[in-house]
Amino acid sequence: MSRLTLYFGVLLMGIGIYFFIATGSTHPTSLIATWFGVALILFGILAGSSDAAKRKLYMHVAVTIGLLGFLFPGFISIKELVKSHTDQIPLAHPSATHEQLLMAILCLIYVGLCVRSFIAARRSGLV
Repeated sequence: MSRLTLYFGVLLMGIGIYFFIATGSTHPTSLIATWFGVALILFGILAGSSDAAKRKLYMHVAVTIGLLGFLFPGFISIKELVKSHTDQIPLAHPSATHEQLLMAILCLIYVGLCVRSFIAARRSGLV
């Protein structure tokens, strides 16, 4: 799971950097996905520990970061999309909304894979 965490961290960093450059490098808030990616990479590296208790702790922290990376951007992007659709107006910041939605989807996939792994580990008796 630590390797999966590293992959998703790199993906989030790439998304943040891409949207920062795509918006003309003028909107530092587009780097929020990058900071979530850095946090996942950090805890993915720490989860590579040989100590099972530390590995479990670091992976749970990483999943919590992933859950926050799903909830907040997902809520904001859905709110903006619904507002735009109901008021029949274009999105105020379409690239920001797209980045938030993409980040939320990636984090949801990550959290789902981690929860599935945690359940499998519990059932197998490894934890």
